[in-house]
Amino acid sequence: MSTDATVEATTAEQVGADGTPLRVTATPKALELVEELRAEYGPVMFHQSGGCCDGSSPMCYPVGDFIVGDGDVHLGSVGGADFYISRSQFEVWKHTHLILDVVPGRGGMFSLENGREKRFHIRSRLFSEAENRALDGACKL
Repeated sequence: MSTDATVEATTAEQVGADGTPLRVTATPKALELVEELRAEYGPVMFHQSGGCCDGSSPMCYPVGDFIVGDGDVHLGSVGGADFYISRSQFEVWKHTHLILDVVPGRGGMFSLENGREKRFHIRSRLFSEAENRALDGACKL
């Protein structure tokens, strides 16, 4: 999704180049912040926090600072940054389209946007029945 997109990210049915619905997308504000962080830190990645130290915030890290393991599921990428979620959370959220957004406030304690008075935030919508059928088996677990 480009920063000048006119679709409403929270409701639009969005698909990848192969026609499979995207599991994660980003609003223009989120893409701007991702680009800002990439300019400062180099390549970055996201992991959807599971509720420990920072609640359930999407956490942004420099690539290599967070080790992704067999217990993580790759949902896709936003603004060139890979986005992961734990397998246990994926089982709960697999019927949900995640939309990375930005809101005022402090970022997660370990997330790169911390201290900028804006933070990443997840919005979501349930996939339609057609999207769920198209996604069945699409994620490697």
